[in-house]
Amino acid sequence: MPQRRARPVDKDQPARPPRPANHTPRRSVWRRALPPVQPPGPQPPGADAPPDRQEPAEVASVVEAALYRDGVRVSSPATLADTYRELREQPAGMAWIGLARPTDGELHSLAAEFDLHPLAVEDAMEAHQRPKLERYGDTLFVVLRAARYLDAPEEVEFGELHVFVGPDFVITVRHGAAPDLSAVRRRMEESPELLKLGPEAVLYAILDAVVDGYAPVVAGVQNDIDEIETEVFRGDPEVSRRIYELSREMVEFQRATRPLVGMLHGLMAGFAKYGTDEELQRYLRDVADHVTHTSERVDTFRQALTEILTVNATLVTQQQNTEMRALAEAGFEQNEEIKKISSWAAILFAPTLVGTIYGMNFEDMPELGWSFGYPFAIGLMGVVCVSLYVIFKRRDWL
Repeated sequence: MPQRRARPVDKDQPARPPRPANHTPRRSVWRRALPPVQPPGPQPPGADAPPDRQEPAEVASVVEAALYRDGVRVSSPATLADTYRELREQPAGMAWIGLARPTDGELHSLAAEFDLHPLAVEDAMEAHQRPKLERYGDTLFVVLRAARYLDAPEEVEFGELHVFVGPDFVITVRHGAAPDLSAVRRRMEESPELLKLGPEAVLYAILDAVVDGYAPVVAGVQNDIDEIETEVFRGDPEVSRRIYELSREMVEFQRATRPLVGMLHGLMAGFAKYGTDEELQRYLRDVADHVTHTSERVDTFRQALTEILTVNATLVTQQQNTEMRALAEAGFEQNEEIKKISSWAAILFAPTLVGTIYGMNFEDMPELGWSFGYPFAIGLMGVVCVSLYVIFKRRDWL
C-alpha cells in the first residue's frame, strides 16, 4: 500500500505550513515525459477575439471531488483547479476525485499536479486494460473490472475502473456504469474512523465494492445455468446460442476476477513494509477471501457450461440420428408399398394386354374364327397372372 506522508500528531509540535496558493509542483522525470500544453498563438492585428467559451467537459467528467481531514469532509470543490488549490491549503488533507470518462486534458492536468506516471496516464486514457496493480514511486495504479447483472436481457455488463492512490489523494477514473462509487463514498463518510486511515482505506472500500458487486452476477449466472440445463433436456433449439453467449461472458468474468487474487496477495505481502493499519489488513484479507471464492465459482461455471455444451451436442446428435432413422424407416415402408403396387400393376397389365390385342376387331385375325379362341385367351390371361404372382411372391414383393 502507498505510504502516507507524515502528519503532525503531537499538539506541541508546530503544524506543517500550508502550501502557498502560487505553489508550483516539482517537475519530476515522469511529468517531463508528459506532452506540454501548447499556449494559444498570437492573434493577428484586426482579428476578432474568439468568444468566451465555457468548459463543460470538466463539469461533465468530474463526478465528485472532495477534501477530507481526519475522516471528515471539509470541502467539495467544483473544479479540478479548486481541488488543487484547496489541497495545497490543507496541511493534513486528502483529496478524493471521482471522474467518469475524463478528457485527455483533465488527465494531463491531474498528472502534472500529482506527479502521475505517463504510462499509467496513458492506460487511463485508452481504457480496455486487464486488472493489474502497479507501483510508481509512492503512487499505486490499480485497474479493476467491475461487473453487474442485467435482469431484463439476462446478461453481464462489465465496466472498467482505474484508481490512482497517492500519499494524500485518491483519483478514480471510471469507464462504464459499474461500480457505483457514490455509494462507496457515502459508506466511507459514514465511517470517519475508517476514512481517517487515509487513501489506503479508500482503496480498500473500492476493492470491497467491486468484489461485492460480483455476488449478484454469480447468483444471476447460476440461475441462467439452471435454466439452460432445463432447456437442454427439453430440446430447445435456441439453447446452443445461449450457452455460447454465456460462455463468452464467463471468459470476460474470469479475466476480471482471476488477476484480483494475485493483486490482493501482492497488497497483503506489503503490509509490513508499508505499515498498513491492522484493521485494514483484516478488511483486505476478507476481500481476498471473497475474490478467491468468486474466482473458484467462475471456474466452476465455465466447466459446467463446457459440460452442458457437450451434453447438448450429444442430445442433438441423438435427436438427429432418431430423425434419420425415422426417415429411413419411412422410406423403407414407402418402397415396400411401391413394390406391392408395382406387382399388382404388372399382374393386371397381362390380361389387359391380351384383351386389348383381341379387341381390335380386324377381319384378318385367325383366332377370331377359332372355336377355342376364347378359352385360349382366358387361359393365357390366367397363366400369365398366376406366373407373375408366384414370381413376385417369391421375391417378397407381395
